[in-house]
Amino acid sequence: MPKPHLIGHADRGIPSGLRTSRGHPRALPDDLLREASRRLGIVSLLLAALWIMATALDHVALRVMTHGDPRWLRLGIDDAIAGGSVLVSLGMFFYARRPDRDPRHVLNLGLGYMVLTCCALGLLIHWAPIPQSWPVQPMITWISPIILMFAAIVPSTPGKTLIAGLVAASMNPLSMLVAKARGTWEFGPAHNALLMHYPDYLVVTIAVVISHVVTRLGQQVTRARELGSYQLGELLGRGGMGEVYRATHSMLARPAAIKLIRPEMLGADDAVATQLAIKRFQREAEVAASLRSPHTVELYDFGVTEDQTLYFAMEMLDGMDLESLVSQKGPVPAGRVIYLLRQVCESLEEAHARGLVHRDIKPANIHVGRLGLRHDFVKVLDFGLVKSVAGPAGEHSLATAAGLTPGTPAYMAPEMALGEAIDGRADIYAVGGVAYYLLTGRLVFEADSGFQMVAKHLREEPVPPSQRTELPVPEALDRLVLACLAKRPDARPRSAAELARSLDAIDVEPWGEEQAVEWWRANRPG
Repeated sequence: MPKPHLIGHADRGIPSGLRTSRGHPRALPDDLLREASRRLGIVSLLLAALWIMATALDHVALRVMTHGDPRWLRLGIDDAIAGGSVLVSLGMFFYARRPDRDPRHVLNLGLGYMVLTCCALGLLIHWAPIPQSWPVQPMITWISPIILMFAAIVPSTPGKTLIAGLVAASMNPLSMLVAKARGTWEFGPAHNALLMHYPDYLVVTIAVVISHVVTRLGQQVTRARELGSYQLGELLGRGGMGEVYRATHSMLARPAAIKLIRPEMLGADDAVATQLAIKRFQREAEVAASLRSPHTVELYDFGVTEDQTLYFAMEMLDGMDLESLVSQKGPVPAGRVIYLLRQVCESLEEAHARGLVHRDIKPANIHVGRLGLRHDFVKVLDFGLVKSVAGPAGEHSLATAAGLTPGTPAYMAPEMALGEAIDGRADIYAVGGVAYYLLTGRLVFEADSGFQMVAKHLREEPVPPSQRTELPVPEALDRLVLACLAKRPDARPRSAAELARSLDAIDVEPWGEEQAVEWWRANRPG
């Protein structure tokens, strides 16, 4: 990937090139190393099975060839070697499959495991007495495919691969010298052992090339995951407009979540449309970054790479979104609903005061969790669709410019669905839908398609939430939720601040920090 070019408020003094600090080569991404250690565990398990099968079949073949001679049941040194190899292979398997193991350490042990496996093969090949007439000529043994296989599945530097490969290939000559010392094979001068197995050493050079290719591919993945001052990690999730990854700042080492948006996801299928989308992305990211409410997710950084990938770097949150909360734990008590929505209102109050409308308030875009010592702390997410009410005529957001319908049908205000002018009261309508979902565990309206859902929001009156849940819902909260869901904007609370005051006035069993601490300790002790 070319060097990222930042257009936001990134750390401009930090190089955004393709080198790590001090110019050292990049390490392979952790997820690739973990995947490689998992493959190493699988291979070691397969090798254990092959050792068992080969030993058993060897005895069966001996029985057939000796026509049932009882000696086929006898165990010898070759069985001991095979048994030891099985134990080592199983040990490697159980060690590699532990999730708490450092994958780099596992892969280094994998090179040692390769050498031990080749040592066992060399001893088996040369342990039995060999006729003096046996020719000493160059040959490739089973050790060669083992070396090649490990070069492909165990990412390592070419230097490590070269050293481990040479040691592994030397197991055959060493085993020949052991056979000569035992008097089981007289093959002439000692250097004949090297001459006989020099093809295995040639294979090591191929293994080094494979290791180099694998390492370069892994480093290319690392480069592709570098965005500005951030290094991407594991994939956290996918949404309609992009993917979200865990990330770390290269200098501050702080965790972050990065959302990637490809231009084609916005319908930008040519250069002009792409540049237009980038300009709108920059403007909307700057707007989102200017919001300072503690209940609005903090935007650390944003930018565009030269391959036109757009990205936001946001704070990493600890907890879950409200959609997951309800799907996992069921409807929420009225006191807690008020406690959560009060914080949502604080976030929206700032945005609306700046003339901005979120336009996609829904449970999945409201995060609740722990922040420092506080629990049930709300963060409103995804301000990437914000739109200025006072913008120029015909001005659209990043989503609408691409022909996408902003918002979610289940929480969309009627005026938004009709394409009419909107203000902060469209978000108030969505907050009413969120409150309804929290109280009942169900949507305001059920429908088989998005069009049917929008039609019901335009025409039908909602059933009071108290009639769709077994949990007690105060009458005042019932009325307030229905007021938020009024078809006409002027029938709803006039602002997020007014809605917050109405929530505060409801007499309900209180929910606060003490109750939140108990809930999180019981449900998310980690």
